[in-house]
Amino acid sequence: MQKKEEVPIIPSKDMIVGSKDATVQLVMFGDYESLETREANEVMKKLLENYKGQVNFTFRHFPLTQIHQKAHKAAEAAIAAGQEGKFWEMHQRLMEHPMQLGVISLKGHAREVGVKDKRLLEKLMNSDYGWFVQDDLQEGLKRGVRDIPVLFVNGKEVEKPMTINRVGKAIREALATGKISRRAA
Repeated sequence: MQKKEEVPIIPSKDMIVGSKDATVQLVMFGDYESLETREANEVMKKLLENYKGQVNFTFRHFPLTQIHQKAHKAAEAAIAAGQEGKFWEMHQRLMEHPMQLGVISLKGHAREVGVKDKRLLEKLMNSDYGWFVQDDLQEGLKRGVRDIPVLFVNGKEVEKPMTINRVGKAIREALATGKISRRAA
């Protein structure tokens, strides 16, 4: 009997949007049920456009499961979509539909963004990607994240609230130093 080849799972820390070799790395910890995370996501979208080619962005999952019961499973679905190169499409879809994060809805969202995995529902039910969400959560805790969203610009936490002006200023300061921070994702 031939053993099925194990394909390594791509973690969310490796799902980067923007210029891969940008001087400035933005890393945000949040969850899909958080209104504040959704608002910060809109800020990130504008800043990625404003600083095109100069920044990149990574979203790390930090589900507050005590108050957001569906956030963990939604994070798993985003990572699942990322296995087919659809992380950012799924990420946006989940941000836009925070009230539709049940497992069946997640399968529908995945189909909408072009995920082809016929076993997706089974993988979500079995929490196949759960450990990867936990890895993000543990990384956040190590960095001192307690409440979300939290944004780091080249490893330095940006004070809340995350406005375009405040984050833009942090980006400009990081660009002025001109050195790439070690990948702080």
